[in-house]
Amino acid sequence: MLNITDIRITKVEGDDKLKAFAALVIQDCFLVGDLRVVEGEDGYFVAMPSRRKRDGSFKDIAYPLNNALREQIEEKVLLAYETATGHRALSRIERGEAAQVRPDLLSVEEFGFTPKPNP
Repeated sequence: MLNITDIRITKVEGDDKLKAFAALVIQDCFLVGDLRVVEGEDGYFVAMPSRRKRDGSFKDIAYPLNNALREQIEEKVLLAYETATGHRALSRIERGEAAQVRPDLLSVEEFGFTPKPNP
């Protein structure tokens, strides 16, 4: 699927929920930063980069367009977090609770792209 060649973890101290920031390097040539490792009520999860809107709410600015990719990113980032910190980060995926792509996010078609069929 996505060739993630490096994950950089920056641990955060003194925050109850935010545990770390993460950056993904894709195919040794593209970096996506400002992912967040968060400890929620149902375990750890990875929040995508976001920006605060004028009304105070947040909007993701980079995100996977399907559940399989979201699960792959979350699994790899949480594994990197565990390796970097030594803390176990039981994810929703491991517990069989796959994350759903949020309906308020733009789809491929809304960006003006035509999705390619999977072979």
